Amino acid sequence: MIDVILTSYNEPKATCKALESILEQSARKDLQVIVVDPFPETEVFLKSQIKDARWSFFLDPGEGKGFALNMLFQERASSNPHDIFIMTDGDVFLDKGAIEAIITAFKDKRVGCVAGHSAPLESRETMYGYWAHLFMEGIDRVREGFSKRKVFFECSGYLFAIRKGILLDFPTETSEDSVIPYLIWKKGHQIAYAQRALVYVKNPENWADWIAQKVRNIKAHERLKEIAPDMPRTKSFLNEVKLGTLFALKYPKTVRELWWTLCSFGARLYIYKKAFSEMKKGKKYTDGWRGEALTHSTNPLSEHS
Repeated sequence: MIDVILTSYNEPKATCKALESILEQSARKDLQVIVVDPFPETEVFLKSQIKDARWSFFLDPGEGKGFALNMLFQERASSNPHDIFIMTDGDVFLDKGAIEAIITAFKDKRVGCVAGHSAPLESRETMYGYWAHLFMEGIDRVREGFSKRKVFFECSGYLFAIRKGILLDFPTETSEDSVIPYLIWKKGHQIAYAQRALVYVKNPENWADWIAQKVRNIKAHERLKEIAPDMPRTKSFLNEVKLGTLFALKYPKTVRELWWTLCSFGARLYIYKKAFSEMKKGKKYTDGWRGEALTHSTNPLSEHS
């Protein structure tokens, strides 16, 4: 049995598109989708649009994505090694072959967690669109390399999967796409990267949303120093410099893109400085549906415009 957990927050139109992209997958056998949202109105809207019996609604108590995932991990646990959880979000949508690619990666019995491949919806014709391509293609190469070397790496919360029963709960004070793979790795399982498991993502298109998203992500990953101090870090400022600088300088195709690349260096430095400054003042990452977590420009259907 494959349980796809789709977490969303009051974005019914975007969630509907995300749900349809899952139900239309080439791999349809034994597929159940659980839509997790703290707003009952989302369920009403989805039921009016999608009649497929392979999905259900789980009313999130409103304590955050990690809290809801822990509840479902325990409620729907299985000892069957072929049963898997796939986690994705309500503001992204999957390529038709994404789940098939994830299932294929799990054919290796040593694999306990599979990372999907995030791809931007934006064109490279704007600075923020270009940054999305630069950063996502950069991390794609890093994950692919780590996967081939059979070493630990962190996943993307946009799309990743685990075998059921390996993990029943995890700390919610940090990023779930980092701590879940780590805990599975600690239990002796490998992390695999399914490059053909594409998930399409709309990225921030203005400075305020870009800053809010990135600073929150940095805060989440910095909590790992307290929660999992021995975890090999793949997402950090030093790794960005070490693993990403040369790739970033080779990536531009035009003078304009080269300028945007140089601007990205300053922007990345700024968000790390801002994140650490806020943490020093006690403003740490919290797992909950809070205003700071919302970046309206990342909604693919612009419900908040």
